[in-house]
Amino acid sequence: YRYERDTTAMQALADLIHRAIREDAPAVITEGSMIREGYDNGLDELIRIGKDGKGWLAKLEAKERSATGINSLKVRYNKVFGYYIEVSRTHSESVPDHYVRKQTLVNAERYITDELKHFESRVLNAADQRNGLEMKIFVSIRDQVKAHHAEIREVARFIARVDCLSSFAEIAQNNGYCRPEINTEGILEIREGRHPVVEKLITGERFVPNSIVMDNQSNQVLIITGPNMAGKSTVLRQVALVTIMAQMGSFVPAEMANIAITDRIFTRVGALDNLSAGQSTFLVEMQETANIVNNATEKSLVILDEIGRGTSTYDGLSIAWAVAEHLHDLNGTGTRTLFATHYHELTELENQLDRVKNYNIAVKEWNDEIIFLRKLVEGGTNRSYGIQVARLAGIPEPVIRRSKKILAQIEAGMHPRAAEHKAAETGGKKRKGHVQLGLFSPMERKLLESLQMLDLSRMTPIDALNMLNELQIKAQSVVN
Repeated sequence: YRYERDTTAMQALADLIHRAIREDAPAVITEGSMIREGYDNGLDELIRIGKDGKGWLAKLEAKERSATGINSLKVRYNKVFGYYIEVSRTHSESVPDHYVRKQTLVNAERYITDELKHFESRVLNAADQRNGLEMKIFVSIRDQVKAHHAEIREVARFIARVDCLSSFAEIAQNNGYCRPEINTEGILEIREGRHPVVEKLITGERFVPNSIVMDNQSNQVLIITGPNMAGKSTVLRQVALVTIMAQMGSFVPAEMANIAITDRIFTRVGALDNLSAGQSTFLVEMQETANIVNNATEKSLVILDEIGRGTSTYDGLSIAWAVAEHLHDLNGTGTRTLFATHYHELTELENQLDRVKNYNIAVKEWNDEIIFLRKLVEGGTNRSYGIQVARLAGIPEPVIRRSKKILAQIEAGMHPRAAEHKAAETGGKKRKGHVQLGLFSPMERKLLESLQMLDLSRMTPIDALNMLNELQIKAQSVVN
């Protein structure tokens, strides 16, 4: 981009503004003091009158003190009464006859003279004339600037581009960014990518870069699991930011980047609500998700961070599962999607859909604690490490111990409802190691099916009570 216009007119306009407008001009143009001295002779004369007025008043005060013999005599000004001569009550008998009383105070009298009236008229008129003339000069300069508005806009656009590109260059040089390649094949490959903001703000540990590969053949929807605080959200955000930076002409924080042309980036990140409008966190979350599934295209990038959390576990998992399927099948081609979730059941999608791949943020267990490795690796995980994260967050140790005890009972099938979860999860066989308990219970499905099959329009109240009693007995058997 080059600026090819003749700069003579712009230089002349800049010189005019420099000569005419004061650097400390007030923000309001009606207050005056906008125009530099030396720009206009008539304005300079009016400014001189205002400045000389202070000296004239000092001379008048000295002259009147000498003439009257009243050393405490003062010549002053206020906005209500204008200019006046003030004499204390103790000297009021020494006041000359040509003084005209203007105001009586408790301890003083205020007077006016013809000479002072004439001065006041001249000074006040000069101030009004100065403001009027300054406004006239300002409007004239403004009209000259307006006549060149097209050139000014083009210069501003050129300077903005230079400023933006020089900032890009400085940041890339100082932070080790690389020049990205751009493709139209739907490939999104980032090697050792970093979050441009987090890497600057992080304290106490080294920022761990991550690599990611997405395409439209086998790695289109990435299901990312891992505990809270492990870094899932950071990975999602840095992929989106690198994509944006590449398409805006910037180098990117990575060792290598090959970025597909992307029409829009859709995000469902964070948990917000709008209570004043009667919108819960879950409703806002669903509105954002609806916008994604209704508007995403095969050239979009979708970032989903924990959808379905704001409702019951069953509903949330069902919605998350269905959304992942929809984005995989979108318009017959699917769209590139990063889906971070705590619903470990979603990792089963890799076995059911061609372009879904599982990834997780690696952690290491040591002495009943976890160490966040911050590294994105292939494969899913079946643990959330919630109790360990709770300890890191400051949950009291007695609560942590009780949580571990309950978890052990559930995993051993000794806690209410644990046995059927284990059976549903393992097909009746006991599994070793820690697992996240399944959400789907055969017995609960049977209860739901029984409810769905009821024909309420033909049931009498007695029939309804009998059926409710039967369901209650079945439900009790689930608990016991």
